[in-house]
Amino acid sequence: MWSPESEAGQPVACDYNSLPRRYRVASVQPPTCFRLGSTDETGNKPASVLLPSQFQEPDSWKYRQRSLPLPRIHILGIVGLVLGPSLGRHGSTETKLVALNEEAQHAAEDEKSMGLIQAIKLYPKAVGWSVVLSSALIMEGYDLALLGSLYGSPQFNRKYGVLNPATGRYGVRASWQSALSNGARAGEVIGLIINGFVSERYGYRKTMMGALMAMNAFIFILFFAPNVQTLVIGEVFCGIPWGMFQTLTTQYASEVAPVRLRPILTTFVNMCWVFGQFIAAGVNRACVQRPDQWAYRIPFALQWMWPLPIMIGVFFAPESPWWHVRKGDRAGARAALLRLTSPEKDPNFNADETIAMIEHTNEMEKNMSEGTRWSDLFKGTDLRRTEIVCFAWIAQTICGTNIMGYFAYFMQKAGLPTVQSFNMSMISLALGLIGTAGSWLLMQHFGRRTIHFSGGCILFLILIIVGSCSFAGTEASNWAIGAVLIVFVFVYDFTIGPVTYSIVSEMSSTRLKAKTIVLARALYNISNIVVNVLTNYQLGEANWAWGAKTAFFWAGTCGCVVVWVYFRLPEPKGRTYGELDMLFEQKISARKFASTHVDPYGSGHGLEKTLSEKAAAHPEWKE
Repeated sequence: MWSPESEAGQPVACDYNSLPRRYRVASVQPPTCFRLGSTDETGNKPASVLLPSQFQEPDSWKYRQRSLPLPRIHILGIVGLVLGPSLGRHGSTETKLVALNEEAQHAAEDEKSMGLIQAIKLYPKAVGWSVVLSSALIMEGYDLALLGSLYGSPQFNRKYGVLNPATGRYGVRASWQSALSNGARAGEVIGLIINGFVSERYGYRKTMMGALMAMNAFIFILFFAPNVQTLVIGEVFCGIPWGMFQTLTTQYASEVAPVRLRPILTTFVNMCWVFGQFIAAGVNRACVQRPDQWAYRIPFALQWMWPLPIMIGVFFAPESPWWHVRKGDRAGARAALLRLTSPEKDPNFNADETIAMIEHTNEMEKNMSEGTRWSDLFKGTDLRRTEIVCFAWIAQTICGTNIMGYFAYFMQKAGLPTVQSFNMSMISLALGLIGTAGSWLLMQHFGRRTIHFSGGCILFLILIIVGSCSFAGTEASNWAIGAVLIVFVFVYDFTIGPVTYSIVSEMSSTRLKAKTIVLARALYNISNIVVNVLTNYQLGEANWAWGAKTAFFWAGTCGCVVVWVYFRLPEPKGRTYGELDMLFEQKISARKFASTHVDPYGSGHGLEKTLSEKAAAHPEWKE
């Protein structure tokens, strides 16, 4: 058996399994162990096992102690010094994976067993930085809600609308209303495409700062727009940074958080949206009765509140460790991880093991997929993952959520004054905020698939009730429709609304995450444009004039979403990215994801097969 008290230079027979875990390298099982300075029978210094005395470690390296109170060997030191002499130039990616395997496995086990409070104590900085970046979406929620509300402002209509001789009132033409709403969506698609290329090359921080600076400049177009045409141009330009915010925030949150915090930080994005809409409703409520141009200029000017403070926060925020690893910058990844955590709160935390887990997952995905090109989204198992992410986001637009935007419309038809209808809108949005916060508790006990499926079923029933109430055609029925729509808002923001952000951030592979989310969000925006136009025709009194019967149509599409979720949406709850990779690679049915056990670090995974094949092709590696 190996003993650290052996005399230097003397070989000691040992059982490989008796070695402390830190001195083992998978698949390398030396028959003899040597102390530093010893030589074998040929006079060469063997590199089978390296002892701590061979390393001069910086004081900044802090390792968790296990079997012996000795310093831990740096994992890349093992790869370079242990495997290097025996493998020569054949120190391939697979060899590195073998060396990282055990460290990565321990980090994954620690992360999965981490409780919520423990995760918050260890990752408080990650929570803070994620909140800072996600708050950029408050601006988008604010503006999109603001624009729809301004159509009810007399001063806004006087400035950008035309006089209707029949009524003697000003109003923005329906064609320009569509251009304003869809112009922002078109700009978001452009921003999403830009983000797909820029964030992968320059990182999330630099991309976010560039988008915030552009946002600051584009607000001037909205504020000083002399006519509706300029206003449309301003909406298109503002949509570009909004589109970048949509995916940057979700990507960043999903990569800086551990498994336990990932659903909370990714769904916080939905809360930012709702909070922005809530602020817009409050601002409109305060300014709608102003008799001057500031009735609409103040709401536009308030958009300057956000970019500068968020930009300062982003400047000091660390980059994602996953991005550093994908760029081959291990030192940068480790430094970023330490800035995201408070290691002193958990003596068992080991930054190097966590980085090893990230590296292992990254290398495993390299081995499983063709590459990181756009075309790779539609190859092999990534095609299934792309379908899930894209449809999960499109499902938000076709499950009847567009009806929520017409809450004030039904309230006014029930005889409620305009100002009071705005008050009711604020109440519904406040319930949306409560629902999103409640979803964090819900996701601690139930899976994402279960929540999405249950929420879809309830929304389907609510839409049937709304459509049924429309047959009465009375003021009381309109009140009932408004009340039920308040329940709809709460249920949506309690289930499908926030949980979708968690799903899209977890279903794609980490190497293709940016491109997958960008594509999915672009399709979401396109579907939103179609849904908005369709809803205007359905509710417009000069068009189809379906009224609340429109709910029957969206109940049908909501039912399709429920069926898709049952057959196609997997359960990612409690899974590391490595485990999700293995489940998709093994083509596990969506309904069996939760019950299937996989071990990305054990025997039988694709990496081990690759190692065996390459070892057989290169017998000299065993020398």
